[in-house]
Amino acid sequence: MEEKYKQIAEKIKDADGILIGASNGLSIAEGYNIFANDERFQSYFSDFQKKYGFRSLIQGSFSRFESENEMWSYYSRMAYYYMYHTQSSTLMQILYTLVKDKPYFVVTSNTDDHFAMAGFERQHIWELEGNMKDMQCANGCHKQIYSNREVVLTMREHEHGMEIPSEYLPKCPKCGGVMKIHVPVNQNFIKGSETQMSYQNYQKFMARFQGKKLLILEFGIGARNQMIKAPFMKIAAKEPNVFYITFNKGEIYIPTQIADKAIGVDGDLSQILPQIERAYRE
Repeated sequence: MEEKYKQIAEKIKDADGILIGASNGLSIAEGYNIFANDERFQSYFSDFQKKYGFRSLIQGSFSRFESENEMWSYYSRMAYYYMYHTQSSTLMQILYTLVKDKPYFVVTSNTDDHFAMAGFERQHIWELEGNMKDMQCANGCHKQIYSNREVVLTMREHEHGMEIPSEYLPKCPKCGGVMKIHVPVNQNFIKGSETQMSYQNYQKFMARFQGKKLLILEFGIGARNQMIKAPFMKIAAKEPNVFYITFNKGEIYIPTQIADKAIGVDGDLSQILPQIERAYRE
């Protein structure tokens, strides 16, 4: 494996640009598993778990609550404890160190804002499934997306049991209706102007590095992911100077048409990336 890590480090050094793809496997390696009934979830959501039987953060996110007050109690805790009340992980800082001196772009389905927290520039990030730091009209009456930071921090100060008092609930500035966190928990998830701008920035990045040595680094993305993995593999197959490296624990998928220009690394990213960084510094 040491030779493979050295090869990856050299690929990073040699690249003209780096395209990063990331899904839940990266967050899990950081210690934030939205699919697990782990100690973190039990610590912050034991009352919701007792009432509704939620066994993970993601399961609760798609559930119906008895009231808007209760819904925001759940989502404000989610945003606070999984994002606002956290610091950038060592893993994400290592990843940023590895790529920060190259032109880069990030495409991610993670909603935890951890790339920006680690120092990645927002104009170089395309978040396909929104971000817990934002909110939108629950009915999708308009395309504007709003920061929820002050709202969430205020809610954390005034929560009673499993409810947020009504006077602290955000209302849509257009229709006066319910607001919700900007993640795709129902059909009303909107893609506002920020999303369009991120997509345009991605298009510009890809045009800039067409025909050049573009390195794709893919973290924690399963074989069935059609949002990120499928397009990235098509890029690797089409562009002669693209090299593709996928990291995933327990599942590595590389199609035969790009096997000669790809590397698969199976294992725990929290252990793998520090070794690649060590090789990078040598």
